[in-house]
Amino acid sequence: MKFKGKTAVIIGGTSGIGLRVAENIIKGGGKVIVGGRTQEKMDKALSILGKSASGFLIDNTNKESIAAFFKNVDSFDYLFSPGASYGRGMMTEISDEVAESPFKSKFWGQYWAVKHSIGKISSEGAIVLMSGAASVRPVSGGAAYSACNGAIESLGKALATELAPVRVNVVSPGTIDSDLWQQQPAEVREAAFKSFCEANLLEKVGTVDEVASTVLFLLENTYMTGSTLYPDGGYALR
Repeated sequence: MKFKGKTAVIIGGTSGIGLRVAENIIKGGGKVIVGGRTQEKMDKALSILGKSASGFLIDNTNKESIAAFFKNVDSFDYLFSPGASYGRGMMTEISDEVAESPFKSKFWGQYWAVKHSIGKISSEGAIVLMSGAASVRPVSGGAAYSACNGAIESLGKALATELAPVRVNVVSPGTIDSDLWQQQPAEVREAAFKSFCEANLLEKVGTVDEVASTVLFLLENTYMTGSTLYPDGGYALR
């Protein structure tokens, strides 16, 4: 019962990695408040999580929506914000809107979530930001996306300094076989997975559980702050 008496806010907690983290916190005796984009996903997630969970709709591309979400939240201990929706592509081929989307959703979404946590999160609490291994090994066709991930990792270090003793760390995964990939056409998914396997030391894609366990470690380890962990199969080293 390592999370007994603890409450976690998880924006993007209605599916994928966020939902798995929420499940494990509840199994550990804690409570969760999840944020999600659609009522359908929210209802499904809450039916899985049970009576130890509550949730509110949120659009993490909109800072007013983020502010409204946190008005529903009182004191809590942990924040994890993996939810993001963005596009990427070659600079010469994508629109300005697509180029800006990683920053609008992934960077600013997490920035505003942390801002509205100040004064509500426990001084003994922890924040885990979500980046991606492209921060240290950029991919062709993802300049803004790679830069966004690097910015999030720098943000984590800066916030660890600014918000101490609240701990702030970053998880930066490689390609993960999540429900988002399962929504892609089989040929697209298989080609992407094959490419990633060839590019990392362990020659495999990651699982939702492997990333979730990294997040849980960062939440409960009381002597780690300002760090970035890469559950990426050695992608950053290849």
